[in-house]
Amino acid sequence: MDTGGAAWLITATALVLFMTPGLALFYGGLVREKGAISMMMMSFGALALVAVLWVLFGHAMISVDGSSFFQFAGNPFADFGMVAASGDNETMMGSAYSATFAIITVALISGSIADRARFGSWLLFAGIFATLVYFPVAAWVWGGGWISQLGTALGFGDLAVIDYAGGTAVHINAGAAALALALVLGRRQGFGKSLNQPHNVPLVLVGTAILWFGWFGFNVGAEGTGNLVDGIPGLITINTIVAPAAGILGWLAIDRLRGKKPTAVGAASGVIAGLVGITPACADILPGWALLLGFVCGVAAAYACDLKWAAKYDDSLDVVGIHLVAGLIGSIWPGLFGTTSGLFMGFGVQQLILQVVASVAVLIYSFVVAYVVGMVIQKTIGFRITSEEELAGVDESVHGERAYQRTGELNQVGAA
Repeated sequence: MDTGGAAWLITATALVLFMTPGLALFYGGLVREKGAISMMMMSFGALALVAVLWVLFGHAMISVDGSSFFQFAGNPFADFGMVAASGDNETMMGSAYSATFAIITVALISGSIADRARFGSWLLFAGIFATLVYFPVAAWVWGGGWISQLGTALGFGDLAVIDYAGGTAVHINAGAAALALALVLGRRQGFGKSLNQPHNVPLVLVGTAILWFGWFGFNVGAEGTGNLVDGIPGLITINTIVAPAAGILGWLAIDRLRGKKPTAVGAASGVIAGLVGITPACADILPGWALLLGFVCGVAAAYACDLKWAAKYDDSLDVVGIHLVAGLIGSIWPGLFGTTSGLFMGFGVQQLILQVVASVAVLIYSFVVAYVVGMVIQKTIGFRITSEEELAGVDESVHGERAYQRTGELNQVGAA
């Protein structure tokens, strides 16, 4: 690794790590005022816990030796505490970068259970989910596991599942788990569209800007530290600009068709939908197809987020509608429009088969494990706060804090 490559990898790591505080702002602005602290703390709690687990055993679990097609994950005790890895600077830097993906994946899930989850129970779930789901799935996709071997196993020659930066391992994974937890915890009291009114739209936009900024570390950083001046980093960069831009237009177009006004929250949601969609496909489609992908993800996510009202599941901040739906579209897209293997680019159906199998497998596995773990927590120590605590507000009930102090309240404190 040369000096430039090392500098870029450190920068990309910082960018992706910055995405989790950005997510905290994005989620925190979307919830009601009395749940903002709780929402943001779930992101910071995930950051703290997953980072610790990564050093202890997560880094050892995300790769397998390839001796068997069905290897679940790497041995968690192969390098407990990163003792052996600490002697290799390049390995340590790569591991730090990979850790940030694990952190943001777990943090994303929390948006589905806003306003009604116990913080300790959330941390317990986050630790178990990272161990049983994220670390193994990362090994399947990027660490030599069965998903990375699927093309060979099916006799498709050199074809392999395309997931450049986390369509399956991050977004489908988080979206499926979010659906599971929304079902486990049930609907908030007074479930309805009035609960979806954000308390701080500027905070949502600031969080969106940070996420979009950090996403360049997410996508371009996955290129690694090789030749950073060849065609791939440039393609990834432009795709990471145009897909979310088109996502804004797609979301706002649907809102217009439905007689809604062009809201800032809608634009921000379109950005995230486009970013989610381009994540797995960013290095394998031309910019024109990236534009179409972003637009389609914006449209699809706008419709999908409204399905929860008809289906009556309370995905508080639309993790399912955005990350699961756009993640599925983006993961399947290379099978249709991939430059060297897409069905509509003159190639066969094999790439599409690989993309669908990998996406569905991760969705099912993540949902089942998250549902079982969440239900066990709910039935034992309890996952959801009480009705009284929910009415009082999860911030004061769980954290003993408020996001904002009123002027009169501050004067009373000063007088006391």
